[in-house]
Amino acid sequence: MSVAVTEETTQAQGWRKRRPWYVELPVMIAVGLAVAVVIKSCLFQMFSIPSGSMENTLQVGDRVAVNKLAPLTGWKPAPGEPVVFKDPGGWLPPTPKDTNAFTSTLHSGLSAIGLLPPGDDYLVKRVIATGGQTVACRGTTLTVDGQPVAEPYLHPGDDSCAGLDFGPLTVPAGHVWVEGDHRSDSADSRYHRDEPGGGAVPVDDLVGPTAAVVWPLNHFTWFGWTGR
Repeated sequence: MSVAVTEETTQAQGWRKRRPWYVELPVMIAVGLAVAVVIKSCLFQMFSIPSGSMENTLQVGDRVAVNKLAPLTGWKPAPGEPVVFKDPGGWLPPTPKDTNAFTSTLHSGLSAIGLLPPGDDYLVKRVIATGGQTVACRGTTLTVDGQPVAEPYLHPGDDSCAGLDFGPLTVPAGHVWVEGDHRSDSADSRYHRDEPGGGAVPVDDLVGPTAAVVWPLNHFTWFGWTGR
């Protein structure tokens, strides 16, 4: 009995060793794609920074990893956290559509599995206030619930208001007030006060907190599991 088992085991091992590359390669690709889909769907998603509205925290061309698991495990956005969110509507100008069916389909497919960033209808800003809090800016001072907010992350040369006074206004429940770190170059909540939500972004539109800058390597920054 032991001889038969040994022979069968040896045959199985021999078959595994003899598998040709054109059999192993598709299997490896399939496994890699499956892992990429799981990571993108449940763990982290990559986004590319297209503008300077979050400088110097995030640079144009940086690739950031957004923690998609956090919202599934009870995370709630808090003031000070950089977050990625879907355009609530009208924040971004219309982008020209790719008329090449092949490249458009290819990009959509690679974005779906997380190998390329998604489309241009996402933004990254910093949470300033959450639902129920009151936010205002006067002169050079930002206040939340009447208390001045220290903002060491601001772009050099900017102050908190950047010439645009507003408030006090109360953030609606289930929303967040967001602003860019490059305050003088960020069309954020301040510029959408006449729109639904009064400029605040629905929490349901948030993808998650920005956990890290992962590319280029010399820009690598770890913000923390929830962006703190």
